[in-house]
Amino acid sequence: MISFPYFIPLKFDFQVTVSLLWRFFGKSMLIFGLTMLLALPLGLIVCAFRRSKFKPLQLISKFYISVMRGTPLMLQLVVVYFMPYYVFGIKISSDYRFTAVIIGFVINYAAYFAEIYRGGIEAINIGQYEAAQVLGFNKMQTFFRIILPQVIKIVLPSITNETITLVKDTSLAFSISYVEMFTTAKQCVTSQSSILPLFVAGVFYYATNLLIAFLFERLEKKLHYYSR
Repeated sequence: MISFPYFIPLKFDFQVTVSLLWRFFGKSMLIFGLTMLLALPLGLIVCAFRRSKFKPLQLISKFYISVMRGTPLMLQLVVVYFMPYYVFGIKISSDYRFTAVIIGFVINYAAYFAEIYRGGIEAINIGQYEAAQVLGFNKMQTFFRIILPQVIKIVLPSITNETITLVKDTSLAFSISYVEMFTTAKQCVTSQSSILPLFVAGVFYYATNLLIAFLFERLEKKLHYYSR
């Protein structure tokens, strides 16, 4: 049972409800920010493993991606949270709850980003690799100076979709009793006997995703130079 050590009005009060949800909106955005910060580079590493010529590494990464994409994020959060206790006998502290949320989100979204990157890399014409080799670029220089900028342009729409989904998925943190904005909104619904707090929470999500869509659209226009 989640405890809420703060005041929730017994009837719907728009100002108090907005103030309360805003307070926990920061926790939702912290999940979002840390997930993006860690999952984007991790996805690139997983993508490299997935495209590796070393078969065992390729198979492990394929299995990891398959599991992450084939099972619910909510289930993955529960496994990450309870695994230290049931597998290793480690006592779970309340401080670990947030850590489990971040681990669960990062390993889930890294798998999706890895496949997005892979699609972008494989869309690049092989002639560009050959041209870079003729110009004397090594593999590292070819990837970061020639291939990666084009890949970013190609995958940006897919990354935008996943980012928007991530904003909404932060609400799944409730599955291991981590209190973020949507959990608070549901508690307000129970306390106030009104569904209006859910609509207020919806406005927060929608406004955030409008901003994200706008920023990514601007970024796409700036990367128009790499259009083929």
